[in-house]
Amino acid sequence: MEQKWNFKPSSTLLDASSLSVRGVLTRIMGHIETDTNNPKPVIPLGHGDPSAFPCFSTTPSAVDAVANALRSGKFNSYAPCVGVASARKAIAEYMSQDLPYTLLPDDIYLTNGCSQAIEIITSVLARPGANILLPKPGYLFYEARAVFNRVETRYFDLVPEKGWEVDLDGLAALSDENTVAMVIVNPGNPCGNVFSYEHLAKATETAKKLGIFVIADEVYGHLTFGSNKFVPMGVFSSTVPVITLGSISKRWVVPGWRLGWIATHDSNDILKCTKVVDTIKNYLDISTDPATFIQGAIPDLIANTNEDFFLKTVETLKTTADICYNKLNEIKCITCPSKPEGSMFVMVNLDLSQLGDIKDDLDFCCKLAKEESVIILPGCTVGFKNWLRITHAIEPSSLEDGLDKLKSFCKRHAKQLN
Repeated sequence: MEQKWNFKPSSTLLDASSLSVRGVLTRIMGHIETDTNNPKPVIPLGHGDPSAFPCFSTTPSAVDAVANALRSGKFNSYAPCVGVASARKAIAEYMSQDLPYTLLPDDIYLTNGCSQAIEIITSVLARPGANILLPKPGYLFYEARAVFNRVETRYFDLVPEKGWEVDLDGLAALSDENTVAMVIVNPGNPCGNVFSYEHLAKATETAKKLGIFVIADEVYGHLTFGSNKFVPMGVFSSTVPVITLGSISKRWVVPGWRLGWIATHDSNDILKCTKVVDTIKNYLDISTDPATFIQGAIPDLIANTNEDFFLKTVETLKTTADICYNKLNEIKCITCPSKPEGSMFVMVNLDLSQLGDIKDDLDFCCKLAKEESVIILPGCTVGFKNWLRITHAIEPSSLEDGLDKLKSFCKRHAKQLN
């Protein structure tokens, strides 16, 4: 008699990789043909981790801060669930430099990178019937976590013809009595846009009318190199409650250190009165913490980072964004609606009518990987089918090589005219 087992896996988790950048990139990487006699270098234009490239190396003072914290022997124990006090204080002071008020250490909650911050916030919002408003195109990790918590996701458009501004009328039309929050990603992933002060002000007024709070994903904060400067959403907390998600991953170029935070901007104590703050604390009581020695390094990491390091990173991103935009404009089947002004990415439209044997954006990226060893993220991964998200945050020479290979691939697959 065949043994009967009573367990089976979560269907939600079985489907989760379809909403994961890592999952899709791993699938695309599997198409690379390896030739041990004549190996091709892989050119990664698909993910937002430039830490392996010398021009994006983190500052030595950050490394020293971590090494000193570890050697001190003071950070070998479990950390408080909300985070090490000195780190919370340092992050509150760091964020307050851009705000018209002062954040307190109690407004900061430390997380395992920004990904755990997203996980926590979507869990905090989970209740029967709740829905959350997300940008399209956008970072689908929000959807993955929302689905896992049985929170409905509804998508508002970012308009490419308007520099990827939010369609605020469309956003408002999506809302109902069960809508709890809207997500604003600024600077933009995947679009490379930076919202103006005026547009952010309109977005917060819309949130107030709808009775919802704003989740401000600012993991790429300060990485701007265009006409719009970075404006933190916390500036508008007197209008609407704001919860900011951030990390050291992008500005310090250390995504592997896994240190992020949740910051509550609650000028009118709305998040406290509705017990959202209590729920964040309760979640942290039953979740994992960032490594204690990384938390212990934060005060020195922030205090000892020279402004020149930040300026160099931004200048390098500006250079690579210029290269990317100019070279993409040379490719007939690709349209770049606007020049990237922030973060590390650009979204481009793929005109399949000009290509002879390409089914869709995923097929395009798989064949590109196979033939040229160039990795690009298909737009379907960020909710925009038959678009591409291209990362320009790599060594300029490698970027030029990768885009030249992309151009050659498009020429080779161009539809032949009769």
